[in-house]
Amino acid sequence: MAEGLPPLREVIAAHGLAARKSLGQHFLLDLNLTGRIARAAGDLSRGTTIEVGPGPGGLTRALLDAGARRVIAVERDDRAVAIQQELAGAYPGRLEVLAGDALEVDVAGLGECPRRIVANLPYNISTVLLIGWLRQAEAFESLTLMFQKEVVDRLAAAPRTAEYGRLSVITQWRCSVRPLFNVAREAFTPPPKVVSTVVQLVPRAEPLAAARMEVLERVTAAAFGQRRKMLRSSLRSLGNAEALLDATGLAPTLRAEEVDVEGFCALARAAESLCPTSAGDR
Repeated sequence: MAEGLPPLREVIAAHGLAARKSLGQHFLLDLNLTGRIARAAGDLSRGTTIEVGPGPGGLTRALLDAGARRVIAVERDDRAVAIQQELAGAYPGRLEVLAGDALEVDVAGLGECPRRIVANLPYNISTVLLIGWLRQAEAFESLTLMFQKEVVDRLAAAPRTAEYGRLSVITQWRCSVRPLFNVAREAFTPPPKVVSTVVQLVPRAEPLAAARMEVLERVTAAAFGQRRKMLRSSLRSLGNAEALLDATGLAPTLRAEEVDVEGFCALARAAESLCPTSAGDR
Protein backbone atom coordinates (compact mmCIF):
# COMPACT_ATOMS: atom_id res chain seq x y z
CA MET A 1 0.00 0.00 0.00
CA ALA A 2 1.34 3.44 -0.95
CA GLU A 3 2.14 5.63 2.05
CA GLY A 4 1.08 9.20 2.58
CA LEU A 5 -1.86 9.33 0.19
CA PRO A 6 -4.43 11.93 1.25
CA PRO A 7 -8.02 10.90 2.07
CA LEU A 8 -10.28 10.79 -0.98
CA ARG A 9 -12.47 13.65 0.27
CA GLU A 10 -9.39 15.88 0.47
CA VAL A 11 -8.42 14.88 -3.06
CA ILE A 12 -11.91 15.73 -4.32
CA ALA A 13 -11.82 19.13 -2.62
CA ALA A 14 -8.32 19.95 -3.83
CA HIS A 15 -9.20 19.23 -7.45
CA GLY A 16 -12.74 20.64 -7.41
CA LEU A 17 -14.09 17.25 -8.39
CA ALA A 18 -17.77 17.88 -7.73
CA ALA A 19 -19.73 15.07 -9.39
CA ARG A 20 -21.20 16.02 -12.75
CA LYS A 21 -24.60 14.63 -13.62
CA SER A 22 -23.77 14.91 -17.34
CA LEU A 23 -20.98 12.36 -16.81
CA GLY A 24 -23.08 10.02 -14.67
CA GLN A 25 -20.63 10.44 -11.78
CA HIS A 26 -21.23 8.90 -8.36
CA PHE A 27 -18.01 8.48 -6.40
CA LEU A 28 -17.42 5.43 -4.20
CA LEU A 29 -15.33 6.54 -1.23
CA ASP A 30 -15.79 3.60 1.14
CA LEU A 31 -12.39 1.88 1.19
CA ASN A 32 -13.89 -1.34 2.54
CA LEU A 33 -16.14 -1.55 -0.52
CA THR A 34 -13.47 -0.63 -3.04
CA GLY A 35 -11.25 -3.29 -1.49
CA ARG A 36 -14.05 -5.83 -1.72
CA ILE A 37 -14.54 -5.09 -5.42
CA ALA A 38 -10.80 -5.42 -6.08
CA ARG A 39 -10.67 -8.77 -4.29
CA ALA A 40 -13.73 -10.00 -6.19
CA ALA A 41 -11.89 -9.40 -9.47
CA GLY A 42 -9.51 -12.27 -8.66
CA ASP A 43 -5.80 -12.52 -9.41
CA LEU A 44 -4.62 -9.13 -10.66
CA SER A 45 -0.92 -9.98 -10.70
CA ARG A 46 -0.94 -11.02 -14.36
CA GLY A 47 -1.60 -8.99 -17.48
CA THR A 48 -3.62 -5.78 -17.44
CA THR A 49 -6.45 -4.44 -15.31
CA ILE A 50 -8.52 -1.77 -17.07
CA GLU A 51 -10.59 0.69 -15.05
CA VAL A 52 -13.13 2.94 -16.74
CA GLY A 53 -14.21 6.18 -15.07
CA PRO A 54 -11.91 6.05 -12.02
CA GLY A 55 -12.91 9.48 -10.72
CA PRO A 56 -11.06 10.32 -7.48
CA GLY A 57 -9.25 6.98 -7.56
CA GLY A 58 -10.72 5.00 -4.68
CA LEU A 59 -11.07 1.82 -6.71
CA THR A 60 -7.77 2.51 -8.48
CA ARG A 61 -5.97 2.53 -5.14
CA ALA A 62 -7.73 -0.69 -4.11
CA LEU A 63 -6.73 -2.46 -7.33
CA LEU A 64 -3.10 -1.46 -6.95
CA ASP A 65 -3.07 -2.36 -3.26
CA ALA A 66 -4.59 -5.74 -4.16
CA GLY A 67 -1.51 -6.48 -6.26
CA ALA A 68 -2.51 -5.35 -9.75
CA ARG A 69 0.57 -5.66 -11.94
CA ARG A 70 -0.58 -2.91 -14.29
CA VAL A 71 -3.68 -0.72 -14.22
CA ILE A 72 -4.79 1.37 -17.19
CA ALA A 73 -7.32 3.98 -16.12
CA VAL A 74 -9.53 5.46 -18.85
CA GLU A 75 -10.96 8.84 -17.84
CA ARG A 76 -12.51 11.70 -19.82
CA ASP A 77 -12.85 14.23 -16.98
CA ASP A 78 -9.71 16.40 -16.93
CA ARG A 79 -10.07 16.94 -13.16
CA ALA A 80 -9.96 13.19 -12.52
CA VAL A 81 -7.14 12.72 -15.04
CA ALA A 82 -5.01 15.06 -12.91
CA ILE A 83 -5.82 13.02 -9.81
CA GLN A 84 -4.88 9.80 -11.57
CA GLN A 85 -1.59 11.27 -12.76
CA GLU A 86 -0.72 12.20 -9.17
CA LEU A 87 -1.68 8.71 -8.05
CA ALA A 88 0.58 7.17 -10.69
CA GLY A 89 3.53 8.76 -8.92
CA ALA A 90 2.70 6.82 -5.76
CA TYR A 91 2.70 3.51 -7.65
CA PRO A 92 5.70 3.84 -10.00
CA GLY A 93 5.39 1.92 -13.24
CA ARG A 94 2.06 0.33 -12.36
CA LEU A 95 -0.59 2.92 -13.28
CA GLU A 96 -1.09 4.34 -16.77
CA VAL A 97 -3.62 7.11 -17.29
CA LEU A 98 -5.43 7.28 -20.62
CA ALA A 99 -7.33 10.53 -21.10
CA GLY A 100 -10.29 9.88 -23.38
CA ASP A 101 -13.89 8.85 -23.75
CA ALA A 102 -14.38 5.14 -23.01
CA LEU A 103 -17.00 5.03 -25.77
CA GLU A 104 -14.26 5.83 -28.26
CA VAL A 105 -11.39 3.79 -26.77
CA ASP A 106 -10.73 0.25 -27.97
CA VAL A 107 -10.13 -1.19 -24.52
CA ALA A 108 -9.79 -4.69 -26.01
CA GLY A 109 -6.41 -3.62 -27.36
CA LEU A 110 -5.01 -2.04 -24.22
CA GLY A 111 -2.08 -3.59 -22.39
CA GLU A 112 -1.05 -7.22 -22.29
CA CYS A 113 -3.14 -10.35 -21.87
CA PRO A 114 -4.84 -11.50 -19.79
CA ARG A 115 -7.01 -8.38 -19.73
CA ARG A 116 -9.80 -7.73 -17.28
CA ILE A 117 -12.06 -4.75 -16.74
CA VAL A 118 -12.90 -3.65 -13.19
CA ALA A 119 -15.04 -0.55 -12.96
CA ASN A 120 -17.74 1.44 -11.24
CA LEU A 121 -19.28 2.45 -14.55
CA PRO A 122 -20.86 5.83 -15.28
CA TYR A 123 -24.57 4.97 -15.13
CA ASN A 124 -25.56 6.98 -18.17
CA ILE A 125 -23.41 4.94 -20.58
CA SER A 126 -23.00 1.64 -18.73
CA THR A 127 -25.09 -0.60 -20.97
CA VAL A 128 -23.72 0.98 -24.16
CA LEU A 129 -20.20 0.26 -22.93
CA LEU A 130 -21.13 -3.30 -22.02
CA ILE A 131 -22.61 -4.10 -25.44
CA GLY A 132 -19.45 -2.82 -27.10
CA TRP A 133 -17.26 -5.00 -24.87
CA LEU A 134 -19.44 -8.06 -25.48
CA ARG A 135 -18.70 -7.71 -29.19
CA GLN A 136 -15.05 -8.35 -28.27
CA ALA A 137 -15.63 -10.61 -25.27
CA GLU A 138 -12.85 -12.99 -26.27
CA ALA A 139 -10.33 -10.22 -25.49
CA PHE A 140 -11.12 -10.31 -21.76
CA GLU A 141 -10.52 -12.75 -18.94
CA SER A 142 -13.34 -11.22 -16.90
CA LEU A 143 -15.41 -8.09 -16.39
CA THR A 144 -16.15 -7.09 -12.78
CA LEU A 145 -18.54 -4.18 -13.05
CA MET A 146 -20.94 -2.10 -11.01
CA PHE A 147 -24.32 -1.18 -12.47
CA GLN A 148 -27.66 -0.10 -11.18
CA LYS A 149 -29.24 -3.17 -9.55
CA GLU A 150 -32.04 -3.25 -12.11
CA VAL A 151 -29.47 -3.62 -14.90
CA VAL A 152 -27.79 -6.59 -13.17
CA ASP A 153 -31.23 -8.14 -12.64
CA ARG A 154 -31.67 -7.97 -16.41
CA LEU A 155 -28.22 -9.37 -17.13
CA ALA A 156 -28.89 -12.43 -14.98
CA ALA A 157 -32.60 -12.89 -15.74
CA ALA A 158 -34.01 -16.26 -16.78
CA PRO A 159 -36.70 -16.75 -19.45
CA ARG A 160 -40.31 -16.29 -18.37
CA THR A 161 -39.44 -13.46 -15.99
CA ALA A 162 -40.25 -9.77 -16.30
CA GLU A 163 -36.55 -8.82 -16.28
CA TYR A 164 -35.60 -11.15 -19.15
CA GLY A 165 -34.89 -9.21 -22.34
CA ARG A 166 -32.39 -8.29 -25.04
CA LEU A 167 -29.61 -7.58 -22.57
CA SER A 168 -30.15 -10.94 -20.86
CA VAL A 169 -29.90 -12.85 -24.13
CA ILE A 170 -26.84 -11.09 -25.55
CA THR A 171 -24.91 -11.12 -22.28
CA GLN A 172 -25.63 -14.74 -21.40
CA TRP A 173 -24.83 -15.79 -24.96
CA ARG A 174 -21.23 -14.56 -24.56
CA CYS A 175 -20.64 -14.78 -20.77
CA SER A 176 -21.50 -16.52 -17.57
CA VAL A 177 -23.16 -13.99 -15.24
CA ARG A 178 -22.59 -13.95 -11.48
CA PRO A 179 -24.12 -11.16 -9.38
CA LEU A 180 -21.83 -10.62 -6.37
CA PHE A 181 -23.20 -8.08 -3.90
CA ASN A 182 -25.32 -4.96 -3.60
CA VAL A 183 -24.02 -1.51 -2.70
CA ALA A 184 -26.31 0.88 -0.83
CA ARG A 185 -27.04 4.35 -2.15
CA GLU A 186 -25.41 5.91 0.90
CA ALA A 187 -22.00 4.48 -0.03
CA PHE A 188 -21.70 7.01 -2.87
CA THR A 189 -21.09 10.74 -3.11
CA PRO A 190 -23.55 11.98 -4.21
CA PRO A 191 -25.98 9.11 -3.49
CA PRO A 192 -27.70 7.81 -6.63
CA LYS A 193 -31.45 7.23 -6.59
CA VAL A 194 -31.08 3.46 -6.80
CA VAL A 195 -29.21 0.54 -5.24
CA SER A 196 -26.16 -0.66 -7.18
CA THR A 197 -24.87 -4.20 -7.72
CA VAL A 198 -21.43 -5.58 -8.52
CA VAL A 199 -21.52 -8.39 -11.09
CA GLN A 200 -18.83 -10.54 -12.64
CA LEU A 201 -19.04 -11.60 -16.27
CA VAL A 202 -16.70 -14.34 -17.45
CA PRO A 203 -16.55 -14.73 -21.25
CA ARG A 204 -17.24 -18.24 -22.47
CA ALA A 205 -14.58 -20.06 -24.47
CA GLU A 206 -17.23 -20.27 -27.19
CA PRO A 207 -20.60 -18.49 -27.40
CA LEU A 208 -23.48 -20.48 -25.96
CA ALA A 209 -24.73 -21.26 -29.48
CA ALA A 210 -23.75 -20.34 -33.04
CA ALA A 211 -24.96 -16.88 -34.12
CA ARG A 212 -23.61 -13.58 -35.40
CA MET A 213 -23.97 -10.82 -32.84
CA GLU A 214 -25.24 -8.18 -35.25
CA VAL A 215 -28.04 -10.49 -36.31
CA LEU A 216 -28.81 -11.59 -32.77
CA GLU A 217 -29.15 -7.93 -31.79
CA ARG A 218 -31.66 -7.33 -34.60
CA VAL A 219 -33.69 -10.42 -33.79
CA THR A 220 -33.89 -9.62 -30.09
CA ALA A 221 -34.72 -5.98 -30.87
CA ALA A 222 -37.66 -7.10 -33.00
CA ALA A 223 -38.90 -9.69 -30.52
CA PHE A 224 -38.58 -7.66 -27.33
CA GLY A 225 -39.58 -4.41 -29.00
CA GLN A 226 -43.11 -5.83 -28.96
CA ARG A 227 -42.69 -8.28 -26.08
CA ARG A 228 -46.42 -8.57 -25.39
CA LYS A 229 -47.08 -9.78 -28.91
CA MET A 230 -46.63 -13.33 -30.16
CA LEU A 231 -43.56 -14.06 -32.26
CA ARG A 232 -45.60 -14.39 -35.43
CA SER A 233 -46.36 -10.67 -35.05
CA SER A 234 -43.24 -9.28 -33.40
CA LEU A 235 -40.86 -10.84 -35.94
CA ARG A 236 -42.62 -9.49 -39.03
CA SER A 237 -40.17 -6.59 -39.25
CA LEU A 238 -37.45 -9.14 -40.09
CA GLY A 239 -39.30 -10.43 -43.14
CA ASN A 240 -41.06 -13.78 -43.35
CA ALA A 241 -41.86 -14.52 -39.71
CA GLU A 242 -43.65 -17.75 -40.54
CA ALA A 243 -40.60 -19.12 -42.39
CA LEU A 244 -38.31 -18.16 -39.50
CA LEU A 245 -40.49 -19.95 -36.99
CA ASP A 246 -40.86 -23.01 -39.22
CA ALA A 247 -37.09 -23.20 -39.60
CA THR A 248 -36.49 -23.09 -35.85
CA GLY A 249 -39.44 -25.13 -34.65
CA LEU A 250 -40.55 -22.35 -32.30
CA ALA A 251 -44.29 -22.02 -31.79
CA PRO A 252 -45.72 -18.89 -33.42
CA THR A 253 -47.75 -18.22 -30.27
CA LEU A 254 -44.69 -17.86 -28.04
CA ARG A 255 -43.76 -14.45 -26.73
CA ALA A 256 -40.17 -13.19 -26.59
CA GLU A 257 -39.77 -13.76 -22.85
CA GLU A 258 -40.54 -17.47 -23.36
CA VAL A 259 -37.64 -18.08 -25.76
CA ASP A 260 -34.28 -19.08 -24.26
CA VAL A 261 -30.86 -17.93 -25.47
CA GLU A 262 -30.38 -20.96 -27.72
CA GLY A 263 -33.79 -20.29 -29.27
CA PHE A 264 -32.83 -16.74 -30.15
CA CYS A 265 -29.55 -17.97 -31.64
CA ALA A 266 -31.55 -20.37 -33.82
CA LEU A 267 -33.73 -17.45 -34.93
CA ALA A 268 -30.61 -15.41 -35.74
CA ARG A 269 -29.19 -18.20 -37.90
CA ALA A 270 -32.51 -18.58 -39.69
CA ALA A 271 -32.81 -14.83 -40.21
CA GLU A 272 -29.36 -14.68 -41.75
CA SER A 273 -30.25 -17.51 -44.11
CA LEU A 274 -33.86 -16.66 -45.00
CA CYS A 275 -33.96 -12.87 -44.57
CA PRO A 276 -30.44 -11.66 -45.44
CA THR A 277 -31.51 -8.06 -46.08
CA SER A 278 -33.12 -7.58 -42.69
CA ALA A 279 -30.41 -9.60 -40.94
CA GLY A 280 -27.67 -7.35 -42.23
CA ASP A 281 -24.85 -7.65 -44.69
CA ARG A 282 -22.06 -10.08 -44.06
